[in-house]
Amino acid sequence: MTELTLNLESIRESAEQACRLMKVLSNPDRLLLLCQLTEGEKCVSELEALVGISQPTLSQQLGVLRTENIVSTRREGKNVYYQIGSQQALAVMQVLYEQFCGPNKE
Repeated sequence: MTELTLNLESIRESAEQACRLMKVLSNPDRLLLLCQLTEGEKCVSELEALVGISQPTLSQQLGVLRTENIVSTRREGKNVYYQIGSQQALAVMQVLYEQFCGPNKE
């Protein structure tokens, strides 16, 4: 294989990864959850109160984020804490926050 072919394969793989991330972020509930997690680690009850998503939907959306390796968890007693575990997702969320939620947003 030529270097050009290897480069094209690498770029295609990167594009597919970016598309998977954008697909996950395209859900409003998941976007709200990640927006809250951009500020730091939170437990399920905190997330439920902050975003107003009912428990079944919250669990489903957190499950998608876990499956896609966008969030990571840790358990402390009965509580499960979530944080953004993907540097790519965190970088995108920071840009989205700045563009749509920041203090200078009109």
